[in-house]
Amino acid sequence: MECNKDRNLEHCNCSYDPCARKGICCECLKYHLNSRQLPGCCFPKDAERTYDRSFEHFARLVQAKKI
Repeated sequence: MECNKDRNLEHCNCSYDPCARKGICCECLKYHLNSRQLPGCCFPKDAERTYDRSFEHFARLVQAKKI
């Protein structure tokens, strides 16, 4: 399957500029899941910028109805 990196970048809210996985969603997802995290696109902009991509942070945001 061909990667749609350019199209994916239009919706990528990752604020970590040196990230080599930007726009390559399959690699990003694999990387973060291996670290018990979710990719930045699962978080609102303000929460993504904290770089806390943990499952626990996501759950707190869901409980607070911010997601």
